[in-house]
Amino acid sequence: MKGIEKFKGKRILVLGLAKSGEAAAKLLHKLGAIVTINDAKPYHENPQAQQLDELGIRVVCGHHPVELLDDSFQLVVKNPGIPYENKMIKKAIELGIPVITEIELTSILSEADIVAITGSNGKTTTTTLIGEMLENSSKKPVVAGNIGTVSCEVAESVTKDDCIVLEVSSFQLMGTVTFKPAISVLLNIFDAHLDYHGTKEAYIQAKTKIFANQNEQDWLIYNDDDSNLVKAVQHSNAKKVPFSTKRYLSNGASIKNGFVYFKQEPIIHTEDILLPGNHNLENVLAAIAVSLIMGAKKEHIQFVLKTFTGVRHRLQFVDEVEGKRFYNDSKATNILATEKAINAFSDPIVLLAGGLDRGNSFDSLIPSLERVHTIITFGETSAKIKEVAHIAGVEKVIDAEWMEDAVLLAFQHANKGDVILLSPACASWDQYKTFEERGERFVQAVESLSVK
Repeated sequence: MKGIEKFKGKRILVLGLAKSGEAAAKLLHKLGAIVTINDAKPYHENPQAQQLDELGIRVVCGHHPVELLDDSFQLVVKNPGIPYENKMIKKAIELGIPVITEIELTSILSEADIVAITGSNGKTTTTTLIGEMLENSSKKPVVAGNIGTVSCEVAESVTKDDCIVLEVSSFQLMGTVTFKPAISVLLNIFDAHLDYHGTKEAYIQAKTKIFANQNEQDWLIYNDDDSNLVKAVQHSNAKKVPFSTKRYLSNGASIKNGFVYFKQEPIIHTEDILLPGNHNLENVLAAIAVSLIMGAKKEHIQFVLKTFTGVRHRLQFVDEVEGKRFYNDSKATNILATEKAINAFSDPIVLLAGGLDRGNSFDSLIPSLERVHTIITFGETSAKIKEVAHIAGVEKVIDAEWMEDAVLLAFQHANKGDVILLSPACASWDQYKTFEERGERFVQAVESLSVK
């Protein structure tokens, strides 16, 4: 690690635990900081807090006492999900105390170059693709961030011979000051997380912090088909590499005559790419650009694209049962992600959709339902989805209580050659703790079908 003296002796409040808070607290304690942890979950129900208490770290649990925070603190490291309206965050800002998220620690401490990926959709797929494409290249890839492994944990062990391939969210990027990746990737910007950011402008501002500190030695890969990004990247000092699925770009990654090109070199025929859907072509173009800049071999990139079947819970092929193909897209927690999933297929579809009701309408989903002949609905939004399904002329709309019921109903009403697609267009929290749990229940239900 570099910069290890930066935190020694400093009073730091870690606000909110979960994985990132726990990792940040342990690392800062190890670096000699005077750490206090504040988490809303009561101490007796909080094994993370108990473990950290045993390490000698001060723990305050069960509520957020504003009086805990005074001007003797020099830094607040907050869980990304905690909004800036939180009273502790407001107090810190009033006192002039910097408020960061743990990816800022990663940027400060990591000896390895960072490749950071963000966007409204496609982050996980692109991050995973880049990680696989960089295997056997000049630098060993270590995948981290929003994808699973906490990045500051990785920062402890990486060297200059590694690179961190880091999926980052707008929540994480808001809490950065000096964050500086060697390569930043901006996939797209859509209306998302406006309940957190307030406005689309604020959301874009958070996303574009990914390149705020880059200079002419760094690289910025961006979607040239997204007008919001084309406008935003004008302010970047990095070397810009665009990608497009709509037109050929001699200075970036694009498609011409059925081939993917990087600059003027053909890389692979689009028919040889296993991932379905035009939106995944965007992810592929971004991943190719990053990987070639980082020194990946063309032959290995081709191998990855010919064999990569998708990220778990993101248009993941699960199985084919009696000629009916099941896909798990549980990570589609918004309407746009579901639209893209539906449009990835040319065959008739049985759609499984529903979940947490955030108060939004599903009218924008109607044009994508043309090839959906049956919808199995579940969760709080069931009635809303049934309404738009009827407007769209979907033949059958059927209620299910749990995922196991939905899978069985979908199988019964599907025809040979159909795609059975779990793409909920909603968060999972009305019925399941995470979209991963929802997706695993889908996979298990499909596996039960295949052994009958």
